[in-house]
Amino acid sequence: MVKILENISLKHLNTFGIEASAKWFAEIGNMNDLQELLQNKIFINSERLILGGGSNLLFTKNFEGLVIKNSIKGISIVREDAEFSEVQAAAGEVWHDFVMWCINKNLGGLENLSLIPGCVGAGPMQNIGAYGVELKDVFGELEAVDLATGAKRVFNKAQCKFGYRESIFKHELKNKFIITAVTFRLSKKPKVNTSYGAISTELQTMKVLDPGIKEVSQAVINIRNSKLPDPKIIGNAGSFFKNPEVESSVYKNLKARFSGLAAYEMENGKYKLAAGWLIEKCELKGYSRGEAAVHNKQALVLVNKGKATGAEIYSLSEYVLEAVFSKFGIKLEREVNII
Repeated sequence: MVKILENISLKHLNTFGIEASAKWFAEIGNMNDLQELLQNKIFINSERLILGGGSNLLFTKNFEGLVIKNSIKGISIVREDAEFSEVQAAAGEVWHDFVMWCINKNLGGLENLSLIPGCVGAGPMQNIGAYGVELKDVFGELEAVDLATGAKRVFNKAQCKFGYRESIFKHELKNKFIITAVTFRLSKKPKVNTSYGAISTELQTMKVLDPGIKEVSQAVINIRNSKLPDPKIIGNAGSFFKNPEVESSVYKNLKARFSGLAAYEMENGKYKLAAGWLIEKCELKGYSRGEAAVHNKQALVLVNKGKATGAEIYSLSEYVLEAVFSKFGIKLEREVNII
């Protein structure tokens, strides 16, 4: 039976470590829990927030509705042939643990996404990506439950409308479905992707000449650990801002003015700029406002040094946006969801 609790602290359920509370809180561990919850009057009459690992959101206030913690677990191979295995993971599985499960079975495709915080269910919502790979590249399908009817629906890749840190679940279907399981199409004969410069450099440092998926995963873990703060030590949500995409003409104009501009050309002819570089050139790397700060090793990350409020971190993000726009004429977007 699902228990609905009242006035629950969310501090330990968000990686920023922000002190906020939920008027109502429920945790679901299986599909029966979910179906039971859908019939509850509190669920029916409340605003809802689905919570996974709490790694991509910022609470700026208490949540005056029902927070649903998705803790459904399970990993299994649902289909396979000589080339591929289709692996289904329940939405409540910890993302990095799932990646390691696949690597230990020598199933390739997720290794560049090692050590990304959060749970599996949040992956498609954000179309998470890192080091030259996005979730959509290995996505098969997902299962979700309609919160209005309780009906299960299967979404294929096209129906998810994946974009850069985007999906249909952040827009048209926001708060209308809860993702319960995701299926990935992974290679039994992996071909590693080391095209992202930092991976090649790290593999050289590791003295690995012929890397497999385990070595690429370890290289990614090493890089992330060297640049990104551990949320268990200092509160953060990873990359706070998206890397902006600009037209070729904008890129060329900026390149003429700033010779060290960090960017790469995309398949559509646009250029993706490194938001961290833009922020750093505004001399904001390590910048603090009380307990809220720009991380001193990676300017793309905002951190809670201890007792910052969500409103203070949001205010700092506003300052960063204004500084980048003033210097470069570029409007950054937040990657983190603001509550």
